[in-house]
Amino acid sequence: MPKDNRAPAACQPLLPAIVLAGSRPGVDPLAQAAGVATKALVPVAGRPMIDHVARALLAHPAIGEVVVMAQRAESLADHPQTAWLRAEPRIRFVDSGSGISQSLLDWMAGEDARLPALVTTADNVLLDGAILDAFLAGAQGADVAAAMVERAVLVRAYPQSRRTWLKFRGGAWSGANLFWLGSERAANALRKWREIEQDRKKGWKIVSAFGPLLLLGAGLRLLSVHRAIAAAGRRLGAGEARIVPLPVAEACIDADKPDDIALIERIIAARGTA
Repeated sequence: MPKDNRAPAACQPLLPAIVLAGSRPGVDPLAQAAGVATKALVPVAGRPMIDHVARALLAHPAIGEVVVMAQRAESLADHPQTAWLRAEPRIRFVDSGSGISQSLLDWMAGEDARLPALVTTADNVLLDGAILDAFLAGAQGADVAAAMVERAVLVRAYPQSRRTWLKFRGGAWSGANLFWLGSERAANALRKWREIEQDRKKGWKIVSAFGPLLLLGAGLRLLSVHRAIAAAGRRLGAGEARIVPLPVAEACIDADKPDDIALIERIIAARGTA
């Protein structure tokens, strides 16, 4: 297993990291095209997605246990290139429940859970030490946090990459698949998001969760992304909610489409880390 030579801060406990590696309902087109059972096993630069992410997390000096969460989590180690996950003492497999929010709530309620914790996804293939450093430095002290990349950061480096942008006052932002559960108050946000997940076709549920003034302010771009997430955290009872802006363009390039995978493989080849 690759090791990172940077030393963690003195007396600072290691963080658990949760990798969301489950499947959405229906057939995943990337998994189907690759002939594998689930998206987390789709090969990128010759290795399954989950292999890239797990190795990046285990190599970081701030990370302790890595929890792989999926519908049949341990089956992800049945692949020849991921069999090492089963033998790695810092890897723990946890079967997920009905939806991401409920699965994280179930984990938080378990005896082995420890906060703060990092959450990422199995398709976050370009995750590395620099991205983790930037996020962890910005998330410390928050009850809940999410990493995002501003559009100008990505466009300067990879103008061909197409992402979904959330527009706020002062910029447009894309998610970076990194989240922070800083305290028990994060459970309040997860419970509210669980309600939205269950009734996502009912627009009034979203309005009731975030409030009409907050949605209007964000929709009209009267609020910056930082003010919007801070207000949302208070509204949801989640304490201090924070956006962590990342200066690394690769942080928001996840493997959602064939074009994404082609770009990721070019980046990995340029890094020489395949």
